[in-house]
Amino acid sequence: MSLVYKRSHFHRIMKSLITKWVTPLISTSILALLLAATPLQAQTLEEAARQAARQYNARVISARTERKGEHRVHVIKLVTKDGMVKTVRIQVREPNKGQYG
Repeated sequence: MSLVYKRSHFHRIMKSLITKWVTPLISTSILALLLAATPLQAQTLEEAARQAARQYNARVISARTERKGEHRVHVIKLVTKDGMVKTVRIQVREPNKGQYG
């Protein structure tokens, strides 16, 4: 086998690996980071639980609403497909209070 053949074969293998594994992995990681950086807001606890389960592709194991000062926060506990437990906090959308209350 010539050195030129070995190099071109190596390059084909590396290009195949990058195309099949590295590029999708990087794309998925970027998407996950963008989704994680997106602030979640919901009105009802049920809506928040559904939204969190859908976003993280997980199952809801508990959900409650806490008050943080003047704001309410839905706290959703999820279990992911790989068995990891994740807690998500979603700020409750408060109705806009007009000038008179």
